Amino acid sequence: MHGRLAPATTQTIAGEDWDGDDLSGQTHDHVLFIDMDLSESTSSGGLLFDECTFRGVQFHRSVHTGASFTNCTFIDCRFFGATFVECKALGSMFDRCDFNRLTVRGGDWSFVGLPGADLRTVSFSDVRMREADLTGARVSSAEVLRVDLSGAMLGKTDFTKSDLRGSDLSAVDPFSVSLTGAIVDWNQAITLAGSLGLDVRPE
Repeated sequence: MHGRLAPATTQTIAGEDWDGDDLSGQTHDHVLFIDMDLSESTSSGGLLFDECTFRGVQFHRSVHTGASFTNCTFIDCRFFGATFVECKALGSMFDRCDFNRLTVRGGDWSFVGLPGADLRTVSFSDVRMREADLTGARVSSAEVLRVDLSGAMLGKTDFTKSDLRGSDLSAVDPFSVSLTGAIVDWNQAITLAGSLGLDVRPE
């Protein structure tokens, strides 16, 4: 994000199979993970990855609760059917990742980098995503419910037919974002009307 380089790593773990493992309580910092299988792995607290890089890692159908992925970099990773509950991804960057049917409930994903990401089948709910980079992201038909997008970078983001109810849309510029068919609530409609320069008044 903003041209910041990925954190340097001091250790490499490659090719290991953690499929179905319980990762609760593990701590990793500045580790490079290459071609790992974390499919159906789980964690219920205490899992921490700080300034790690994941390259070609599979997270298929994994379920993590209360895990932290802070300032991490994900390259060519796969998240098919993965679920993250009350997790942190603060400052993490995602590049060429597959998010098919990813579910994120709660947690803090502020400052996350998802430029150009294909998020069309993703479900975000009750997530903090302040100042996230969603430039050019395809979020059409996705669920983005009660998400804090204040200060987010949303240039050319496609929200066509997305369900945006309850989310903070103060950073949305209707002239640069596609909102055709998007579902919004009354308060959001007023916010968007104001962004269009309309003077909304009661009857």
